[in-house]
Amino acid sequence: MIFVGLVVFAAISPGPAVIMSARTGLTEGMRTGFLLSLGIGAGAVVWASAAMFGLNLVFAVAPALLWALKIGGAAYLLWMAWQLWQGATSPIATGEGRSVPRSGLMAFRLGLFTQLANPKPAVMFSAIFLGTVPQGTPLWIYLALLAVIFAAETLWNTLVARIFSLDRTRTRYISLKTIIDRSFGGLLALLGIKIAAT
Repeated sequence: MIFVGLVVFAAISPGPAVIMSARTGLTEGMRTGFLLSLGIGAGAVVWASAAMFGLNLVFAVAPALLWALKIGGAAYLLWMAWQLWQGATSPIATGEGRSVPRSGLMAFRLGLFTQLANPKPAVMFSAIFLGTVPQGTPLWIYLALLAVIFAAETLWNTLVARIFSLDRTRTRYISLKTIIDRSFGGLLALLGIKIAAT
């Protein structure tokens, strides 16, 4: 139960994944938001698997690797932030002129890359595994724990996308698009800088 609570807390903590879920729900709807969430869940499983196999120890032995991951992830988030900031003043199409949401694969890939751009989950999952999972735990339990991580990340980000995909939320977004997009972009940029600096 402690493991589940910590995983849920990790999932709902504000970060790049939550910001992209909200933005995707607003601009492209629930379906695309759900597919993005699947990618976010898959990215969490990648980091959790790395934590299980001792990536934290690798970072301790080779800190340059962690530094490179942080810089690469921060650069990706800053690029996404710049894209949001640049497009903030572009009007959003409504009705028949509304743009078609990105493909399922593109949404999944965006979610995956957004999650992988932040190496902090690897460190966090390492702490969770070390603190709650005893040595000698059977492989099937580790697989079940990875399934819990995937479910928590996917369900939470799907919920975020759903809330922001509602017509009332979208109508409000259209009227405040420039402010909201630049706020999202600014938050992503701050997260990118924080990742690079810590």
